[in-house]
Amino acid sequence: MRFFRHPLQAPIPAYSLSECVVLLPGPGYQALLQCSEMGLRMTDSLRIFRKLAQANLLANARLHRACAALDPAELTAARPSFFGSIQKTLNHILMVDRFYLNALLGRPLDTAWLDAADSCPDLPTLAAWQTDSDRALLAHVESLTPDALVEIVAIDRAARVQHDRRDDILSHLFQHQTHHRGQVHGMLSATPVKPPQLDEFIVGDDHPARAEDMHLVGWSEAELMR
Repeated sequence: MRFFRHPLQAPIPAYSLSECVVLLPGPGYQALLQCSEMGLRMTDSLRIFRKLAQANLLANARLHRACAALDPAELTAARPSFFGSIQKTLNHILMVDRFYLNALLGRPLDTAWLDAADSCPDLPTLAAWQTDSDRALLAHVESLTPDALVEIVAIDRAARVQHDRRDDILSHLFQHQTHHRGQVHGMLSATPVKPPQLDEFIVGDDHPARAEDMHLVGWSEAELMR
């Protein structure tokens, strides 16, 4: 039998791929995850995109709840940032989400839909629209096959058409969302509202910290960690 050794612990028995048990050092080497019989989860190329789409929805919802505690004047107050205020930055996140989701779904450019997001006047409307967009993006990711990830997507930019792989577009979109949520997080630091933690939605060890968030969206840990 082969062994994996954690630097601070005794040897941990290695399991076959069909058993595929991920173990943590600690009392009893608690099993964190039991994979499927054929080890399919070890090679599931869609899993990371599904988890990023879920984390995106959870992070946006948590950030919007924090922003909802602000006086409306604080949301639109001028601040040093790309877009000048918290509200405008949140609007930009939604606008770009809509732009790329449209392309991923094979639709032409819809400037009116984008303009509505960019000029959204209040947080409650923005939060509802963002949730709809986040759920649509998650549904798209969950509908994909591994072959679909490498398909070339046409992105209508009015003056030209961009062509890129679907998995690259998704990676870019998730990076864009994280980038601008971080800017809102920074701007919240200059308000009476404490910026919320936004990176507790991926690993299993963070499950206690996201229990309320999961309850609010109606998800179980099994749905997130599958």
